[in-house]
Amino acid sequence: MFCKTCKTIRMKGKLIIFSAPSGSGKTTIVKYLLKQGLNLYFSVSATNRQPRPGEINGKDYYFFTTDEFLKKIENNEFLEWEEVYEGIYYGTLVNEVEQKRKSGKNIIFDVDVVGGLNIKKIYGDEALAVFVKPPSLKELKKRLTIRSTETKDKIEMRIQKAKKELLYSKHFDVVIINDDLRKALAEASGIVSDFTDNT
Repeated sequence: MFCKTCKTIRMKGKLIIFSAPSGSGKTTIVKYLLKQGLNLYFSVSATNRQPRPGEINGKDYYFFTTDEFLKKIENNEFLEWEEVYEGIYYGTLVNEVEQKRKSGKNIIFDVDVVGGLNIKKIYGDEALAVFVKPPSLKELKKRLTIRSTETKDKIEMRIQKAKKELLYSKHFDVVIINDDLRKALAEASGIVSDFTDNT
């Protein structure tokens, strides 16, 4: 779902949205782009899930309790939010975007597929929506297994969700197939450079 009252928000920086099924490599690509001197500022998403090892509140995500998250939904504090898995919410705080765009920086998002499209709906041509696609579901499952952060049941849940998310790729501005990471990084860098330079 997205904030219907946010359509009038128009500030300086552009928005670059990266979305993908979990394990496709979008976070790796986003982290790489942030180091390339492209005037990008990372939009920290909010969630009610538990932090993974090494994740820092306010840097990787804003971690809220379920009650806190639902209260923020009620108060219309999210630009977009989604119940990505049953009982597990992710969202983009309106203030997070407003404050960072005021600085003149372009904002880069690492968000779920539906959330990414919702942001694109609000900002239109001011936003570039990029879908990172795995070479195959078999390879995606392999990557999730190697990551070793979740149980077999959760990995299977992510694979089933990925099947549905792949259907949304046609609605994005650009699709990057992450078969060779080096090529994917170079392609992403070129796409973002062209978009941010085209004022």
